[in-house]
Amino acid sequence: MIIRLQTEDFDPEREAQALDVKGAGARVSFVGMVRDAALDRTITALEIEHYPQMTQAELTRIATDARNRHHLQEVLIIHRYGRLESHERIVLVTVWSAHRAEAFAGCQEIIDALKTRAPFWKKEISPAGTSWVPGQTPDGLG
Repeated sequence: MIIRLQTEDFDPEREAQALDVKGAGARVSFVGMVRDAALDRTITALEIEHYPQMTQAELTRIATDARNRHHLQEVLIIHRYGRLESHERIVLVTVWSAHRAEAFAGCQEIIDALKTRAPFWKKEISPAGTSWVPGQTPDGLG
């Protein structure tokens, strides 16, 4: 299991190919990107904050839960933080399993959990100003 939190961009295919997962019959990946609009507002950038140890621990729990539930052979999660411009990559989730059904289910479970459980706080930047994404402020209010 590989989990990285970083400011640098990543190449999804290069990251996946760097892992040699023996016996895998399926590999499923999801790449999340910064949207250029939200709630009818133009978004020019997103600022993502987190507490490194807390975030690493929760992502490890998320990956472990999905790996056990869906019999995943390997899990790779890369999540960026800092300032990201519209259309930049934010997150990569790639999973390997013996069969496609488990790989699809495991990947979806991980990305859904990242949206609801991972302690990332996101501030949208638009020409009209900045605003925290509801429910995703550093103090949990929003």
